[in-house]
Amino acid sequence: MEDYSDIINHPHHVSEKRQRMSLRDRAAQFSPFAALTGYDEEIDETARLTDHREELTEDETEELNQAICRIQELNLPQIMVTYFVPDEKKSGGKYVLYTGHFRFLDMQENRIKFAEGKEIALEAIVKIDIIE
Repeated sequence: MEDYSDIINHPHHVSEKRQRMSLRDRAAQFSPFAALTGYDEEIDETARLTDHREELTEDETEELNQAICRIQELNLPQIMVTYFVPDEKKSGGKYVLYTGHFRFLDMQENRIKFAEGKEIALEAIVKIDIIE
């Protein structure tokens, strides 16, 4: 019985009701599984780089204040704003550029509002360029 001689010469069974599985689907049954669920995502998150937020110098702060005064004098000027967005999962964040039409400065909320609907907090802004 240990040499399987009782079944070795039997024909392979072919179902009349079910379609034969493709080789790809059969191979997928034996592919490795993720024993540590979420491990790949954790590795990717750890490897993801963030920028350190730099403090503005006095000259940069003065330049930013002058730009804010200038855009308030113009009628819907198109501006490009560089601002810092903190990362939700780790320290640091990233610098983002946004281009839009300045609508007004909301001093109660300390935000710049754009005609396109975007709002950016003043404390996040590091640079404003007026596009002419």
